[in-house]
Amino acid sequence: MTLEPQPLAPALDAAEKAGWTTVRLDLDGVRGKAELMRACGDALRLPEWFGGNWDALADALRDLSWLPDGGRLVAVTSWREFARARPGEWGTLVEILEEAVDFWAAAPDTAPDAAPPLAVVLAGAAGRGPRRHGSGVP
Repeated sequence: MTLEPQPLAPALDAAEKAGWTTVRLDLDGVRGKAELMRACGDALRLPEWFGGNWDALADALRDLSWLPDGGRLVAVTSWREFARARPGEWGTLVEILEEAVDFWAAAPDTAPDAAPPLAVVLAGAAGRGPRRHGSGVP
């Protein structure tokens, strides 16, 4: 799975219609890893055990027990400035998000034709058509 920018409104509408939990990870003003981890913790409502590091974020995204059952959509917004300013950290975040989506897509209780319980959307330009790229957006 590869995350590519796509319009946010269609993904949010589809998730809402499917009864998914939606989470907006807004990276506006995030300047470094510590701020990124706080933003992830706040947006995803991560449990107290979240250690604020890459491994803990990866572990948390493979758990999700603190969020309601069913589909979950993580919409990453205002990410372009962070991606330009911190390309290494951005690359690590994208890798963790992709791995989490792939993990949930391969979960044993995910039916072959069903959307996996986790999808991630990078908010992109409104003029581009929606792309699903295995993200599981209903």
